[in-house]
Amino acid sequence: MAKQKGLGRGFGSLLPEDFDTSLLIDKKDRTQKLFISDISPNPEQPRKHFDKDALSELASSIKRHGILQPLVVTPDNGGKYIIIAGERRYRAAKSAGIDQLPVLVRTSEELDRLEIGLVENVQRVDLSPLEQAVSIAKLHEQFSMGYDEIAKRLGKANTTIANIVRLLQLPDNAKDALTRGDISEGHARSILALKDHPDQQTRLLELIEEDKWSVRQAEKFVNDVKNKKSKESRKVARTNPEDIKTTEKISKKLDSKVAIIRSNRGGRVQIFFNSEKELKRISKLITD
Repeated sequence: MAKQKGLGRGFGSLLPEDFDTSLLIDKKDRTQKLFISDISPNPEQPRKHFDKDALSELASSIKRHGILQPLVVTPDNGGKYIIIAGERRYRAAKSAGIDQLPVLVRTSEELDRLEIGLVENVQRVDLSPLEQAVSIAKLHEQFSMGYDEIAKRLGKANTTIANIVRLLQLPDNAKDALTRGDISEGHARSILALKDHPDQQTRLLELIEEDKWSVRQAEKFVNDVKNKKSKESRKVARTNPEDIKTTEKISKKLDSKVAIIRSNRGGRVQIFFNSEKELKRISKLITD
């Protein structure tokens, strides 16, 4: 008697070779292709400025590799779609001449549930500072919510929300230390204050972890570093007469007060303005 064959080949073996397995995914999680002409940015998107150089780099990457992460869109009343997340990718794809984009379509009801879930998530007492920062960033980026609106929804001060989100700018080793509980949020803010001095950030983290420094000690370290760098900058600037000529040229070009501040590793150029109108004028001169 022949041995009966089992059914252990798996479900996949029963499908045709050219079967589109994405059809087995829940419709709400399935990536679709939409014409870029049918998609438009969210008019309530809080982010208005997109770095031209960064968009150009992204457009080049999209030409070579395509869009790796789908946009999130929601239908509007006219048969088109509004971007909820992915406006940078949309702008770069448009620049690259791409005519179709991969998207995840979400209804307004689904987005409301996701938004409520994120708000509730941020309010959880057991959430770490970095987990709160990620959730707040998602509310800002994926739901076009301004940080002031998020602060109202969470019943927190604007400065509190800003400080939490800034934790995402920490170097990776400091993020890991914060996640482990080796440093506090106050320590993390001191490390962030030295973002222009990455070598000193590393040194401060070591001192906090190894010598068990308090937040007050960390803050004093930051002040000492900044005061020292400021004195070095002024000293170098005074001994470089060429900077006076350069400053005058730039100042004349921009019709604004300019200062060159040098340090041991280079320096920076400061441009002064007295109003938003003057800032826009200077920005136009530099970027056009």
